[in-house]
This record gives sequence, C-alpha cells and structure tokens, in this order.
Amino acid sequence: MKTDSFKLRHIGPSTRDLSSMLNTIKVDSIEQLIYETIPDDILLKQPLNLDSAMSEQEYSAHMQRLSSKNKVFKSYIGLGYHEACLPAVIQRNILENPGWYTAYTPYQAEIAQGRLEALLNYQTMICDLTGMELANASLLDESTAAAEAMTMLFSVRSRDQKKNNVNKFFVSEEILPQTLSLLKTRAIPLDIELIIGDHQEFDFSEQFYGAILQYPGKSGEVYDYADFVEKAHLSNIKVAVAADILSLVSLKSPGSFDADVVVGTTQRFGIPLGYGGPHAAYFATREAYKRNIPGRIIGVTQDTNGNRALRMALQTREQHIKRDKATSNICTAQVLLAVMAGMYGVYHGPEGLQYIANKVNASAVTLSKTIEALEFKQLNSVFFDTIRIQADAKKVKEVAEKHDVNFFYPDSNTISISLNEATTIEDLNTIVSIFATVAQKDSTQIKELEESNIISSSLKRTTAFLSNDVFNTYHSETELMRYIKKLERKDLSLNHSMIPLGSCTMKLNAASEMLPLSDPQWGNIHPFAPINQAQGYQEVLKKLEDQLTEITGFAATSLQPNSGAQGEFAGLMVIRAYHESRNDHHRNICLIPSSAHGTNPASAVMAGMKVVVTKATEEGNIDVDDLREKALKYKDNLSALMVTYPSTHGVYESAIKEITKIIHDNGGQVYMDGANMNAQVGLTNPGVIGADVCHLNLHKTFAIPHGGGGPGVGPICVAPQLVPFLPGNPVIETGGDNAITAISAAPWGSALACLISYGYITMLGAKGLKESTEYAILNANYIKERLDGHYSVLYVGERGRAAHEMIIDCRPFKANGIEVTDIAKRLMDYGFHAPTVSFPVAGTIMIEPTESESKAELDRFCDALLSIRQEIASASSENPNNVMKNAPHTLAMLTTDNWEFPYTREQAAYPLEYIAENKFWPSVRRVDDAYGDRNLICTCAPIEEYMEAEV
Repeated sequence: MKTDSFKLRHIGPSTRDLSSMLNTIKVDSIEQLIYETIPDDILLKQPLNLDSAMSEQEYSAHMQRLSSKNKVFKSYIGLGYHEACLPAVIQRNILENPGWYTAYTPYQAEIAQGRLEALLNYQTMICDLTGMELANASLLDESTAAAEAMTMLFSVRSRDQKKNNVNKFFVSEEILPQTLSLLKTRAIPLDIELIIGDHQEFDFSEQFYGAILQYPGKSGEVYDYADFVEKAHLSNIKVAVAADILSLVSLKSPGSFDADVVVGTTQRFGIPLGYGGPHAAYFATREAYKRNIPGRIIGVTQDTNGNRALRMALQTREQHIKRDKATSNICTAQVLLAVMAGMYGVYHGPEGLQYIANKVNASAVTLSKTIEALEFKQLNSVFFDTIRIQADAKKVKEVAEKHDVNFFYPDSNTISISLNEATTIEDLNTIVSIFATVAQKDSTQIKELEESNIISSSLKRTTAFLSNDVFNTYHSETELMRYIKKLERKDLSLNHSMIPLGSCTMKLNAASEMLPLSDPQWGNIHPFAPINQAQGYQEVLKKLEDQLTEITGFAATSLQPNSGAQGEFAGLMVIRAYHESRNDHHRNICLIPSSAHGTNPASAVMAGMKVVVTKATEEGNIDVDDLREKALKYKDNLSALMVTYPSTHGVYESAIKEITKIIHDNGGQVYMDGANMNAQVGLTNPGVIGADVCHLNLHKTFAIPHGGGGPGVGPICVAPQLVPFLPGNPVIETGGDNAITAISAAPWGSALACLISYGYITMLGAKGLKESTEYAILNANYIKERLDGHYSVLYVGERGRAAHEMIIDCRPFKANGIEVTDIAKRLMDYGFHAPTVSFPVAGTIMIEPTESESKAELDRFCDALLSIRQEIASASSENPNNVMKNAPHTLAMLTTDNWEFPYTREQAAYPLEYIAENKFWPSVRRVDDAYGDRNLICTCAPIEEYMEAEV
C-alpha cells in the first residue's frame, strides 16, 4: 500500500474489493463498465494535462511555501470587510470539525436539529440587531443580498406600480462600489432603471418603487435616515438599508426608522477575511414579505408527539416548486459561516458585543483626535469605525506600506481608515506615526482610548437586543464547547455514515484540503488588498482556473460566482453579453428540458430570458425531435439551451452532441449545468460534448464541504468566444476585456474555499481524478445491481447502466400505504441520511454514493434498503400504525414505559445487527411542516408565547 498516495485515501473501495464489485455488476473490468456506460464518441482520447499528483505531505509543504508569498498587512480598507477575531473555541469545534462542515442542507429535519437550532440563533440575532420581524438563514454576500432586496421589492410592487411599469430604483452614492456593480448586473435583464445620487437631494418621485441606503455610508459617515424613509413611504417607495452588523450594536436599528429590508454581512462576527469569502450575508425584512424573501428560513414547528421541533419553513418558495415563477434562483445559504457568526453572538452575548462595538468606536474617535492634532483635517462628523483624513494620498500610501499597513484611498487627497475588533492601541500608534512622518512632526503616543461620544442621541441605539437565554448563558469556553457538542450530536454528518444524495455529491472533504483554511496567512488577506500582497493567493487562484479550464475542455475560467446558482446566472449573463456584442439583442429564448434543476428556469428568468420547456421521452432523455422543432420555431430569437450532463435522470444521453449541434445551428449557445460533473472529470468534458459555458459546483465535484447548506462556489468555464465577457470587479480588475459587471462582491468570490478544490485536484492529479470518476460510476452501478429485483431503477442508459447516480421508483409502494417520505424517515433508524426525495421525479429517491464510500459502507446502505423493502411488503394501507409510518423512532420512544406499537422495540431501533455498533438517534419524531408554516416562528423565543389557534 502506497501510504503517500492521496488517491488511495480518497477513493473508498480497496483494490481487494474491486473484483467482487465487478463480479456483482457482471463486468470484467472498470474499462468495460465505462464502455457500457458512456457513449464512445464523447470519451476523451487523451489524459488530462495536469501536473503530477502530490502526496499530502508534499501538498502541505507546497501550501506553506505559497502562503509565505502572501503579505499579511494590517488592513483598514473597510468597504464591507474587516479583520475579525475568531474565538478559538468556534474555530476548533465548528470550522475545523467535520461534524459541522460535512453536513448536508437540513431537508431531513429530524436528523438536523442541531444545525437548525444554530441557524435559529443566527436569525434571532439578525432580527434583534436590525429591528426587523423576519430574517433568513443567510445569503451569499452583502452585495448579492442587496441585489436580492432590489429584486424582491420589485416583485412586491403595488398593483398600480406594476400597471404603470414603475421601474426606477434609487441607489445612494454612499453604497459600496461592489454592491453598485452587482445591482447593475441584476437590474439590466429586469429593465430596472438605477438612479444613483445623493439621498439628501432625492425628490421622492412616484416613478420610483424602491431605494437602497448604506448605513454607515461607504465614506464612514453615519446619516439619520428616518426622514428619508418617512418621505419615501408617503410616495409608496420601499426602502432597503445595507447596514454594518457591528455598528447596529451602537446605532439605532433600521427597523426603528421603518426600513422595509435590511441587508449586510456577518463577516466581522468572527469570520476570517479569506481574500473575500466565504462569509454569511444576512437578509431581514417584514413578516408581510415572508413568501417573497429569497433563500431559506428556519422555523419552529412540532413533531408527531407535539414536541417543539425545527425545520426549513415555507419550502414552497424553493425553486424546484416555483421554477420560472421563482423571484430568485438562490438555493444556497452560507450555513457554516452563519453558524459561526451566530455562535460568536452566543459566546459574547449582548454585553460582549457592546464592549467590542464601544472599543471600535472609541478607537476611531481617539485616532481622529490624535491625527487632527497633527493638523490634518478629518472629514466625517458622525462615524462609527471609519474616519477620512484629508492629505496627499500618494505620500501616505508610500509610508503606510513601509509599515505593512493598508488604507483605502478614494481619491488623491483622501485617506479612509476603517478600524476593527482586532485594532490595538499599538496599531493606533503605528497609524499615528505614519501621518506624523508625512507631516514631518513628532508622533504623539496614544496611551488609552477616549470615551466614545461622537454618536448623537438621535442616532444612538436605546433598545435591548439578544435578550434570549441562549445569548446570556454560554460565555465560558467550557459552556460553549459543550453547547456546540450538544447541537452536533443531533446532526447526522459524513463523519457518521454516507449521505447518498443524488445530484449533491457528498464526497470526502479531506482534512489535508481543509487545513490551510485555519492559517492566518490565508485567512487575513483583505479582498481589496493590492495584488502584490497576495501573490500566494494569485498563484493558487490562477492555477485553479487553469486546472478547471483543462478539466472542462474550455478556454478560460472565472472563480467569482460564489454558489452554483450564481454560476448559472453568470453563465447566462455572459451568453447574453455575447449575443449583444453581435447585435443580437433580440435573442432571449432559453430552452430548458423538463427534467432540469429548478434553479435553471429561475436563473434564465433572472437573466431576462423567456423559458421554453422541451419534452422528455419515456426513457427520461431529452426528446430530440421536440427540441429540434422548438429550436427551429425560435431560431431567430434563440439565446441558449440549459442542459445537465449526465442528465438529471442519471443517464449519459447518447444524442448529446446532436443536441448541442441543433442549438448552434439555430444561433444559440449551450449552457451546461455542472451539477453532475463528478461523472465527467477525466472521461469526457463539456467542451467535447459541445457546450459553450458550464458552471462547476466546487462544493460537489471538487470537494468543498457542504457545511450544512453552504459554503458553495460556482465558477464558470467558457469557450473562446465567451472569454471577453467574464465578470469584472469595480475595485480590483478581473474578468475579460469586455467584462460584464460583478456577479459577487469579491473579485475572486469565496477565495478561501477555493484552496480546498485546489488541494483536491493537486493531490489527485490526472490519473486520480479519472479514477475518482470511474469509481463514482462503479459504486452507483454496484448499488443498482444489489437492489435489482427489489427496487426498480427508473432510467438507465442504452446498455442498462446508470451513470454516477440513479432514480429508484417508490410509487408502486403506495399500494401498501407507503410514501417515499416514509422511506426517507425510516432510513434514519438505520443510521443513514435519505437520498434525494422526489427530485427530479415525484415519488422517487435519487441515490448517488460518490467514489469516497467503501464497499462495506455501500453494503450497509444496500442492506438497509433491502430490509426496508421487506418492511414495505409487510405494510398495508388499511393499517398505518407500522414501523414505516411511525419512523423515525427516537430514544424517548424506546425508553418510555408504554409501548403501544404492533412491533418490537428492537424492530424499531435495531432492525439490522450493524446498527447497534454505531446507533444514531434522531432527536425528534417526524416534524409537521404544515403546522409550522401556518404558525410561522423564525426566532428562538419560547414557543409557548406563540401557541395560538391555527390559521
């Protein structure tokens, strides 16, 4: 055994298991399996041109060398990003803990109560600080959240406003530059007209439906917006406020001056800068907009016994239901980062946050007075953490960089300085010495901070926040460590058993890939730091772009989109820009197969396209004749086809090259959804298939962990004709020669998370990547054969093979009174997370084992499903009191004095022998989604306060 081979550690089945698995599948070799699975005309003829694989030890040394190329300056650039202090107890027990970072989105609530509670804490913290009634479980970044606010307010315009096509949206010139760029991107396809100006001179015309303000402004000035909001409402204009989360500890909340939406980032609540992300954005609004709010909301409900339980609320807003009627394509949160930020609030509590905010403000006040004593003019009259000094920016920058300090220089005569939690008195004295040098004066030493009194009483927060017990209990490390562990024990993650979700690719997130995320040489770089200070990052990001470009067979890559949904939107906007460059402005028809992911039609609508759905054949493939007919019908206006490959049905469609040719022949471009790229890498690629752009889910194929529902990264790779339009950034130059405006706030999106995928590719190399794909296909077909005769696979390829995933038809079990949900819940008793339920076909489960699972784990999973199949056969629709309908079974059920079920406790909890060795107990019984939606509670106030008659 080659102990220095990462491939052997990543791929689950051992070489001694291979022959047994091949025998079960009835093939002589993996090569034969691949031949019988993938159409020959799309197989790669040459191996991927990638560097030789590194061992884990070599990779660790490599990353250490690269990190030394990053210059970690003290950055006071601000613009929405600030150095933060991550408590070690949160770093060790959440960020570095696979029990938290390998969990899946909490669709199966009964085995996700810990994460759900952590997110409820987060939502409560956001509601308290913003003064709003409702918050979601996080968004991707502040700028994305602001764009979502703009589009949500557009969708909730009054009937008269829609009738009169009121489409103007006011943007304060104090908005962050990256947010303005993203607002432009999202406004263009929806024909929203942005008007940028001084909020103090706004005329409140009825031609406007909404406005957005920055609080404090990008200059650092704190404005009293109460009068603005009041006048806006009189003209039926709704107002969004982008607010700094830490400032809301000291400043009156936007809810108190009647804002309609409040957005921002929680990065400064203990999250590393990470050269731009990942960070959890927040989005808070009025309860009146609960069915319009983008993203996910965690809510309180009850289980079968009437006990308190949590789950994702209002799931009908999800794109798989609403599709092209969805107001957003967002289906990804930043759960891991939101959990960390929420725990930061739990750990520090209201008094701790008040101390931090006061210290930051006092530091700014003290620094302002000390620099003014050197005869520099400070321009901000009311500020929280940011001062502006009038001086020669070139001279200051030259001296500052010699002291390893970054300021922000908005123009040649202004220096903006944003202080943060990590700023010490020693840091303040360094800043003073810089200005003393420029002024050629002796430096004054700051010995203590002055009491903060710069915020006027009309702007000061007077209302309480974080009064719930959870924010006033766990302030010692011992207590917080135990609280985090208590929640972790309620969640099933990859460190317990496989998570066989089709289309989600829950593979190993190797520790060696994750370790650099804890290194401050990677974590403490500001996204707008000068490029020459981030040479380590630049080398990694450029190399990762090249690796992904090679893997996809395309010409270039942009890492900016920070989720798969953002990648979809980015790809379509690049296609849109390409057509417009050729004066084909009229091309706006997007063909989408009926089996497509729900985000596809939502993304197309967001990109200003009209969706035309194409049919599927009985075999589940794209109906080529119907596609050809519609491509010809719309050829003059055809913009794009969105296609997933292998198909969402788990099949390599043999007609794929014919399909892409039909689109090209009729003037369109082909967008390939990269959700199933784990079945392509090293064997085929989007370029060979004939696509023009694809997004890649780095949190699926390329090993970034799901983190309970985020972080994700969704870069796009493009063919040569689309390269000029790759997205840019207004602060740091990125993208093509004719770059579209920003897709995400940071120039390279969630750069810190990209280190994981770089490690994955670098340690596997070309051969390891190809074998990973082969073993993903092997594992899927092994499960298929083991279940053969007991479950029906809905779709297969022309030679009877599945791709890397398969759809199991559970609809026949309705005759026994069993629904697909019952199977999902019963799997919990066997220690497994359910596969994907009822997507893309209602009444089915979609299974994807990934290459990381061993034969032993695959056998345990198959044994569980075979045992469940016997339980289904014993069930009847006349008697719903059975082991399937009552699943999952909790420890409380098993230990009660009364057992009123017609089966034994052993059958309920230990149906197979292996379970006793590693029993996972769901912490609640089956949750009642409908009750929770009728009685929406999205903060952690005691449920007793809300128990009213159902409506």
